[in-house]
Amino acid sequence: MTLNIATSQFPVSSNIVSNKENIIGQMELASKNGCDVIHFPEGSLSGYAGVDFPSFENYDWDSLKAATLQVMAAAREWGIWVVLGSAHQLTGTHKPHNSLYVINPQGQIIDRYDKLFCAGDETEQTDDLAHYSPGTHFTLFEIKGVCCAVLICHDYRYPELYRELKMRNAEVVFHSFHAAGMDADRQHFMEEQVGKENFKYNPGHTYPEITMPATMISYAANNYMWISCANSAAKESCWASFMVRADGVITGRLEKNVAGVLITEIDLTKQYYDSTKHWRNRAMNGFYHSGTRVDDARSLNRTGL
Repeated sequence: MTLNIATSQFPVSSNIVSNKENIIGQMELASKNGCDVIHFPEGSLSGYAGVDFPSFENYDWDSLKAATLQVMAAAREWGIWVVLGSAHQLTGTHKPHNSLYVINPQGQIIDRYDKLFCAGDETEQTDDLAHYSPGTHFTLFEIKGVCCAVLICHDYRYPELYRELKMRNAEVVFHSFHAAGMDADRQHFMEEQVGKENFKYNPGHTYPEITMPATMISYAANNYMWISCANSAAKESCWASFMVRADGVITGRLEKNVAGVLITEIDLTKQYYDSTKHWRNRAMNGFYHSGTRVDDARSLNRTGL
């Protein structure tokens, strides 16, 4: 069983029309290359509040709805699944969701994922929580019989989410990011926090460059699942979109700060190295050991030689 995945990146911005044109153009390219699904970054259609634009005050929701309908029509025209990052408007004074729409090849939204862990503190006036309401649910769906799931950016900090998706039999996770559009002050702050003395030991100089790819590698290997990692290419982008195999091996990566589509054919029947397969289910069920425990006095005595 194979699945052809297109992992996108382009310079996401506050311009809905420009975002839409990039999205539809990449959908056409992916379809012509035989892809079953194309995966876009966080906020890829709406732009990302707090980075691409200051806030949702006076936001043009009508234009966003019109652009979304055009993307849905393009999915139907090109016969391709779409995982689309966007904002989802709520009623009254409620902040919108930071969402991924799952659009099928008939151009229908079959489900929507709303970012569970929006970055920010308890005041809900910083980072994501200043602009977005957190979600309430996981989102899983099937493409060609393959169980797929979706997550968004800061969700990566919570390994419990990946364990839950594994328990729900997810085989492929589409994880959308917006680790881009970083201004010089933000970049300098992060570099200072990392410490110049540590640059030589790490693959990057900022937290997203260091922690995000590394965490995706570990989640893929620890949970034995493929992970498509789509990021905005807006300068300064912290890292380029990439694909991680179920054994934690990166199988493809785009060029940072350059628009493009990474095409990966994954074979779900092929077996890769998985050192945790014998005991993973036991650990997920709260039994934290492998093999058979022994009843031995010398084992119980933990202060003697």
